[in-house]
Amino acid sequence: MILLLAGTSDARELAVLLAQAGHRVLATVVTDSAAKSLADAGIAAAVGRLDAEALAALIRREEVLLVVDASHPFAEEASRNAMAASKAAAVPYVRYEREGSDLQVRPGIVFADDYAHAAELAAVRGGVVMLTTGSKTLHVFARRLGGLPDVRLVARMLPRLDNMEKCEELGIEQRNIVAMQGPFSKELNKALYAHYGVTLMITKESGKIGAVDEKLEAALEMGIETIVIGRPGLEYGIHFSDYEGVLKAAADLLQEVSS
Repeated sequence: MILLLAGTSDARELAVLLAQAGHRVLATVVTDSAAKSLADAGIAAAVGRLDAEALAALIRREEVLLVVDASHPFAEEASRNAMAASKAAAVPYVRYEREGSDLQVRPGIVFADDYAHAAELAAVRGGVVMLTTGSKTLHVFARRLGGLPDVRLVARMLPRLDNMEKCEELGIEQRNIVAMQGPFSKELNKALYAHYGVTLMITKESGKIGAVDEKLEAALEMGIETIVIGRPGLEYGIHFSDYEGVLKAAADLLQEVSS
């Protein structure tokens, strides 16, 4: 049995490839919609955020022989928990992380070390700030930018009830919420920027699959400055940015365990 930390479109594709290679796969996801997407592909999924202890218990209970961490590039906590759980349960850990975008230093793009740094950069610039980094770290920006008279914070996120409740708690007005599920084309990004009069966009370096290029191209063409948050610098050990590498590692590691 392989335990796959999933939740993204490329993680779903990897789960299907592992199953097609003859492996039993159990995925962990944080939303019902992600679980349904996997179920439609014939992949069983456990829903909920699991800490390291709960993950280790799941590994032992399901007799998992390999953990494949295909969580989002910015799901730092999930990856830390997966590595700790694998170590506690004495099973191998393999990381799959999608390739990053080929972003270069050029006019219109500013790089931030983390969310707090991005919020500080935005506070200095002011204007209409569109946040496209999701809801998990919304509080970082809402608390830093929410009280500034020269800043309008527009938050783009998935149309989920808990996200709307979080916006209400943080004082994000309904008129400043874009509740839509991507992917977003360059044209749609430009339309949203124009509608809200965006002067600054904040995004994460999630890779090509994460549609960073479409956000950036739209912003650059419209003369909108963009703050790009760099990926967390975790030491994963065995890691790949292609499916083939994971498939081969899985076959080799499982053969070692069974021999």
